[in-house]
Amino acid sequence: MASQRTRQSFKNGSGFFYGYFVVGASLMMMSTIWAVYYAFGVFFKPVLNEFGWTRAVTSGAYSLASIISGLLTIAMGGLTDRFGPRVVMTFCGLLLGFGFILMSQITAVVHLYLFYGIFVGAGMSGSFIPLLSTVARWFLKRRGMMTGIVAAGTGMGALIGPPVASRLIPIYGWRLSYAILGSIVLSVVVLFAQFIKRDPTQIGQVPYGEKQIEQEQLPLRDDGLSLNEAVRTPQFWMFSGTGFCYGFCLFTIMVHMVPHAIEVGLSAIRAADLLAIIGGLSILGKVVLGRASDIFKSRLTLVLGFILMSVALIWLVPAKTAWMLFSIAGIFGFAYGGCAVSHSPLVAELFGLRSHGLMFGVFNVSVGSGSAIGLLLTGYLFDATNSYQMAFLLCAMISVTGIILTAFLKMRKS
Repeated sequence: MASQRTRQSFKNGSGFFYGYFVVGASLMMMSTIWAVYYAFGVFFKPVLNEFGWTRAVTSGAYSLASIISGLLTIAMGGLTDRFGPRVVMTFCGLLLGFGFILMSQITAVVHLYLFYGIFVGAGMSGSFIPLLSTVARWFLKRRGMMTGIVAAGTGMGALIGPPVASRLIPIYGWRLSYAILGSIVLSVVVLFAQFIKRDPTQIGQVPYGEKQIEQEQLPLRDDGLSLNEAVRTPQFWMFSGTGFCYGFCLFTIMVHMVPHAIEVGLSAIRAADLLAIIGGLSILGKVVLGRASDIFKSRLTLVLGFILMSVALIWLVPAKTAWMLFSIAGIFGFAYGGCAVSHSPLVAELFGLRSHGLMFGVFNVSVGSGSAIGLLLTGYLFDATNSYQMAFLLCAMISVTGIILTAFLKMRKS
């Protein structure tokens, strides 16, 4: 009876809509997770200095985490459909928290790859798709806006995490700093996961906007291609190629930007602030270019994102001064935000909604693959040349390839 009253009160426009709490809790979890994940670049030099490993070897742990995360993303999406986000996010929060905490105890390369590559990598598989998939179930109207708000958590993480880590390390050392940040991730994610509901029916509500859609007699049926049908089209492989280019460039910069800035003379704290600039401008990019995608379509937004990213990466090759690096970080952050907010709508525009979640998960495998290869190759090129110039030039070429692939995408006819 109470459930019926709750449902009726929401349909009449009264009562608190729990979906807004789902959005807030998802944003909190995503911001916390990505804050510590993006701080890897800040820990990079202290770990190198203590153990004397090569950059390729140290980057390899992040590459392994990207591969594990990308592969398990599909499984986590399916488990969210079956068991709900509370179970999935609790499990991922435990993996992430203990993975970061155990990083404080590493003494050998095998520990780095086990605790970061496997534990953190597996935990990161729940950092994006399960939360966005849950938000999509709560909102029919305002779905794009709410998805953008939650997705902005990655930018907020980059804005907060690296500067915090750069200030903790001089005081407590990198080991205790990892333990502190890991404890925060464990507490926040596990706590907020307990309040996430899979869909409105669990508490007797209906998705936001359902009544209006029923009144307007708009179609609710999902249509489009199945995954098996999509993989037979050239559009699928070109779109996956854009994901590879995006992952290659983004995570190479997020890991190696700080070490590069320190190499050219910036302090560790100022170098970490570059990642904060990238994160802050990525939020603006998600909002501005996300709105632009509603008007001009997501394909053009993705093209613009890759163009700006290419400009930033080409400029990064000769950049040596602080003002150049901070300007590049701002352009790159805005570009990365525009690219990130284009992906989910493009899946719908290219292939429809029939298998949207599954295809979005598969697309993220290409992003993870690009990340893994980019990080390893960048570390290897630095070890071989003692410079990041060749690696950043390669990133610029990969970004230009993303422009070309996106330009050839053709939208699905209704």
